[in-house]
Amino acid sequence: MKAKGAGRAQSRFRRVARPVANQLWDFQLEGFDRLPPEGPAILAPNHVSFLDSAFLMLQVSRNISFVGKAEYMDSWKTKYFFPMMGMIPIDRAGGDKSQAALDTAEAVLRRGELFGIFPEGTRSRDGFLYKGRTGAARLALKVGCPIFPVGVIGTREIQPPDAKLPKVRQSCTIRIGRPINVARYQNRADDHLVLRQITDELMFEIRELTGQEYRNVYAGKTAETEPTVAAKVGTVNEHRVLRSQPVGVMAGD
Repeated sequence: MKAKGAGRAQSRFRRVARPVANQLWDFQLEGFDRLPPEGPAILAPNHVSFLDSAFLMLQVSRNISFVGKAEYMDSWKTKYFFPMMGMIPIDRAGGDKSQAALDTAEAVLRRGELFGIFPEGTRSRDGFLYKGRTGAARLALKVGCPIFPVGVIGTREIQPPDAKLPKVRQSCTIRIGRPINVARYQNRADDHLVLRQITDELMFEIRELTGQEYRNVYAGKTAETEPTVAAKVGTVNEHRVLRSQPVGVMAGD
């Protein structure tokens, strides 16, 4: 099945499922008024539970397409339903196999729709916030759209790693932060330092929204291989100055 992004099936499902979800869980939504009523935008949440994309999809008023691991296409339980809900399968092996998913994501954005991507690349099984990958920044620069950092809190307690069923009567907070405008870097879209800086800024904003402890290593690594985020660029307030300054030299991948 060729992935095309979210469509009418997601809209219909949202109308039915959102009231049910709101009865089962206590949602606290913050910053949703920041999202544009139309036009392309990237939503970049932290990732601590299987429910993160589902809850965000239910609560955002517009259709949103998400990348999801290609392994979901191997199960009859998910291979049809997840793409109907807007999932774009991505092969995490990288290279040409993952490029097809990013091409579909670009098409979604160029249609003026919302696209969601987890910058950590995979779920954080221990609850820490990990170093972001540069896919969101690359897409934003290519299309010319903003990136919205998103903080999801509570989903790990509702459905911890390896739990088969979620717990009900729990609270979930979803915070949408200030958009990161990449327009000032438009003529440097192929500069790796620019991609790294935008991504680091994104991860700082997510950290502010969630309060998670940051580890400056990619999710799935077993050891800390670089300085902590605080040692790397100082305080959060210092980092925010980068929004209005030329790109500087920061640690690369």
